[in-house]
Amino acid sequence: MSVDPCLGAFLPPRDEREGVLTKDLLRVSRRGGSYRPQFIGRERRPLAARLIGTYQGHVGERRKTLEEAVDEIEHDQEDFKLVRGFAALLDREAAFQTVAPLPPERARRVAFDAAETVGVAGEAEREQAIAEAADDLAVETDDIEASLYADRDCNQELAAFDPRWSPETLIEQYNLSLAQTALFDATEVRLRSSDPRALITAVKRLGLLYEIEQPDSDTDDGDNVTDSDSPLAGQRTVVVTGPDRLFRRTRRYGTAFARLLRSVAATNEWELTATVDDHGTDREMSLRAGDVSVPGVDPVAEPSYDSGVEREFAARFEALDLDWELQREPDLLETGSSAMIPDFAFDYAFADFRVYFEVMGFWTPEYVEKKLGQLADVEAVELIVAVDESLGVGEEIAAEDHRAIPYSGTVRVKDVVDVLREYEADLVADAAADLPATIQPDDNVTTLAAVAKAYGVSVDAIDGRTFPDHDRLGQLLVRPAVLATVAEELSAGMSLSEAEAVLDDYELTDTSAVLSAVGYRVKWDGLSGGTLAEREPQTSE
Repeated sequence: MSVDPCLGAFLPPRDEREGVLTKDLLRVSRRGGSYRPQFIGRERRPLAARLIGTYQGHVGERRKTLEEAVDEIEHDQEDFKLVRGFAALLDREAAFQTVAPLPPERARRVAFDAAETVGVAGEAEREQAIAEAADDLAVETDDIEASLYADRDCNQELAAFDPRWSPETLIEQYNLSLAQTALFDATEVRLRSSDPRALITAVKRLGLLYEIEQPDSDTDDGDNVTDSDSPLAGQRTVVVTGPDRLFRRTRRYGTAFARLLRSVAATNEWELTATVDDHGTDREMSLRAGDVSVPGVDPVAEPSYDSGVEREFAARFEALDLDWELQREPDLLETGSSAMIPDFAFDYAFADFRVYFEVMGFWTPEYVEKKLGQLADVEAVELIVAVDESLGVGEEIAAEDHRAIPYSGTVRVKDVVDVLREYEADLVADAAADLPATIQPDDNVTTLAAVAKAYGVSVDAIDGRTFPDHDRLGQLLVRPAVLATVAEELSAGMSLSEAEAVLDDYELTDTSAVLSAVGYRVKWDGLSGGTLAEREPQTSE
């Protein structure tokens, strides 16, 4: 029939073990006889950001197209293993699906049966076989062609990409994965940790054997020496092996060692020395806190976010308790021939008013261009766009009458709140303009918040209004008759607790303001409490 279109295609190496790279992607240095993973730092952020953006920009496209884009990045880098390592981690965050008019297996079975009948020797016979298969299935020939190999990896579409990592945390995960991969060939692991109980628990859970060695200040373990000033000074050493170590030397427990590293790296202080079988040569690998860490993200987040930047922003914003309610991925916005779902929306509590919020992060130039085209077509909505400074497109966004906020690393909540305050000022002014100059609540005692709620506005909107039937005492509105009654029930020398009981009967919650209004103050008697005293009349000179 035809050659499988996926033959020869590059696929990121896969390993079902969470967060672990395949051994062919291992990058280690053996300089001086040591065994040291080649960790990376922040200098690799642009590469990490580029790869994340590449995956984001290829949602809805074939895996083969994504692979070609990754391959182009690989050709630009000196170390192809690093690019493939990043891609392998990101690939686990991607959801691929088969998109085809017909079930591919069914299309192949019918097409191959037709090919045997026709006897395919060239393109003409192939077309005839496809046509007969289409007739058998009552579909168009294009449907057969589109379905034949649609379930192959390279032809599957990237349906969704929801990474747990920002460029910074992807680097963290890569370093952790690299160290875990290096432990595949370990035969023994020696550990010190600031949380030995958690360490032992993890060892037991993984079915490993261990011994605990008492600290020996006179023992020099090479790179595993613990300084006397170290938090681990005097800490016992946990020697971890696999059950088979009792009988023979084995590397079969490397996967368990790799999982153990994740538990160890989550503690504050730790040291690890591993004996690694490097193609028949024993080498020593030493790691300490600071070499690797566990990214501060959960495998399953609720709600899910496109990046750690969005997750962090949402958490910090919701902690402020503002008059704006944050909505995650609120609704579709029509953008010409397509649509977009902004990352967030802010709904104002006192009006039917919504501000959309989009985070433009570490994207490829192609994806940025696509997004700019969408933003240009968004009409009749208020939109704030946080733009990674490295993109350099803030002016283009502002030119579309959207509010652009530059950021680097994290989005400053204050910058977004400042913009929302501008909207809020206009909303308050509009609400105030529709309010009467004087307001006359029915209740004898009420609050400014209750009045504002009754009018469906914020407290700021009623600021400056007059209340002819009430006295304003702080946030309270009280009829003079109520104050007169309260004044009759209070007397000098009454304890503060007794006075507060009287005020409670009338739902007067602002004790200080009410007492002052009726001519009293609190005379404090140390820690024993206070009593009422008449306020001295104020004289004007």
